[in-house]
Amino acid sequence: MHEKIHDVLIIGSGAAGLSLALRLPRTLRIALIAKRSIEESNTLYAQGGISAVVDAEDSTSSHIADTLNAGAGLCDEETVRMVVEHGPSSIRWLQQTGVEFTREEANLHLTREGGHSHRRVVHAADATGRALEVTLVDQARARDNIDIFQHHIAIDLINRGNPDGGKTCLGAYLLDINSDRVRTFRARFTALATGGSSKVYLYTSNPDISTGDGVAMAWRAGCRVANMEFMQFHPTCLYHSKAKSFLISEALRGEGARLLLPDGEPFMPRFDPRADLAPRDIVARAIDHEMKRLGADCLYLDISHKPADFIKEHFPTIHQRCLEFGINITREPIPIVPAAHYTCGGVVTGHNARTDIANLYAIGETAYTGLHGANRMASNSLLECLVFGERATADILARLDATPPPADVAPWDESRVGNPDERVVVSHNWDELRRFMWDYVGIVRSTKRLARAKRRCNLLRHEIREYYGNFRVNNDLLELRNLVEVADMIITSAQRRKESRGLHYMLDFPQRDDRNQRRLTILFPDNYSPR
Repeated sequence: MHEKIHDVLIIGSGAAGLSLALRLPRTLRIALIAKRSIEESNTLYAQGGISAVVDAEDSTSSHIADTLNAGAGLCDEETVRMVVEHGPSSIRWLQQTGVEFTREEANLHLTREGGHSHRRVVHAADATGRALEVTLVDQARARDNIDIFQHHIAIDLINRGNPDGGKTCLGAYLLDINSDRVRTFRARFTALATGGSSKVYLYTSNPDISTGDGVAMAWRAGCRVANMEFMQFHPTCLYHSKAKSFLISEALRGEGARLLLPDGEPFMPRFDPRADLAPRDIVARAIDHEMKRLGADCLYLDISHKPADFIKEHFPTIHQRCLEFGINITREPIPIVPAAHYTCGGVVTGHNARTDIANLYAIGETAYTGLHGANRMASNSLLECLVFGERATADILARLDATPPPADVAPWDESRVGNPDERVVVSHNWDELRRFMWDYVGIVRSTKRLARAKRRCNLLRHEIREYYGNFRVNNDLLELRNLVEVADMIITSAQRRKESRGLHYMLDFPQRDDRNQRRLTILFPDNYSPR
């Protein structure tokens, strides 16, 4: 009853996980895991769109150059080229699955976002992620070979040692949140598509599920993790006590919205010649700088100079959401603040999405592929999910005949633990972790701030590990356990990079150092064994 056997176990139900599930043949038995409802994912909340070269006036070389420039010298050019070249076919695949993008007469309507030199962002109004997620979920529900398990959170991967010293993944232990029972999922192949880690910060544009589960599990299992110092802060989230950091899409700036100080003065031209269309890292730091300089609670984003009908047509979701909070964006500027948004680092993979552990894949924001470098360019993230979903599919099919069913594994053992006595410990540690990460490891860092964060993180890690070892698992404890691991990775990586580059800005080392600094910040777990 508590053991499930599949050909492919996919942990995560956003664009990355769904892309893999739907591309695999119907002859394979697939388990698709969702931590909450199947629709709840980072993808669902993505507003902007998907970057792809589909316009005759655009070019692959231009998209590559823009991505490399945004990545501040740390992108893997071969990866960038591969992903960009697969952009048009990824859009066609989505259209074939039923995703309806905004059109302008016979052509797809394209918008432009920060860092892009052309209009190349394919979108569905200002709710592209929702259109994609809902459509792909409907397709998954219609497949009789895809078993959907909602309200399940992964605890740890199940591995077997190999004669060569490496490991093979056999599946994972998962907690059924509704029943509080742990299930064993065995599979020939396992894919981590759990999204990012932005919930490690106090303020984030991400949903509550973004707790770095895939990165932490892969790390504990023995995978390398890279570039975790590069956490992207979205510059424009709605500032309102009840809005819970509702994202204001970068597409507004692509259509002419201007960033303003409280007195109405535009300030971005003082920070970058691209002004409001500068990449996100530059814009987020500029906003952070001006807020601290002025002691302001927020700054403003203004598109009210555009015709009201244009705003309502292009940004219906943002318009309606702001109205709910008493802000009419056709007549007044939007109060905004930066918030943690995207994890550029992650589990190290190759072009086939393989990790360091045999039969284990990582896709999407969970993975580090080399596409984003030191900063992710807007709307490249959904493209990465789609392309690497396709690449993982091809690799699984190529290895299918040579991969036997997973071996028997030991059931989950909780015979030596008891029920949690004081859950307040978990909630207190959760709050403390996210606050010191925001204060000390945020948009602007320093050696002293990182040292303070490291000391606090070490204490929390010890306390959480002790708690985990003595009590039965629950959702909050598992998420906190993963978050503290991810926090330590971010702090450690930031301490090792003694320069300012992309999303990582150090007061002690304010200049980029191409001569002395590492290309990648790779963390090796204690149990890492290269295959």
